Amino acid sequence: MGIGVAGARVALGHPDAGAAIEPVLAEKLANVPGSSLSALVVTYAPGGKSPVHHHAGSVFAYVLSGAIRSQSAATGPARVYETGEAFFEPVGSAHLVSENASDREPAKLLAVFVAEDGATLTTFEK
Repeated sequence: MGIGVAGARVALGHPDAGAAIEPVLAEKLANVPGSSLSALVVTYAPGGKSPVHHHAGSVFAYVLSGAIRSQSAATGPARVYETGEAFFEPVGSAHLVSENASDREPAKLLAVFVAEDGATLTTFEK
């Protein structure tokens, strides 16, 4: 299941994930024909997490509030990112850990994708 974002698709999330996804911007990139930039705000409830997944494009993530624990197969061990910190996920790399580092406070991040037009931005592993 997905939602349209400038010709791309975003998986709505796993039913038990404890995350809400809000598209905030979608633009085709004139200087990169066939590609779009999509920005989403992901809000994790306390203790919320996403299952293992991968992205069709490169992702820049910026923590807006709270603390996010993240681990990509391409970037090494899991790390906690606090408000104001950012991380990068290379295209296609398995995102092994993506969760709120707190079981008491919500956490929010801005995810900015650059991917081919029409790509499904997030695909969850089965």
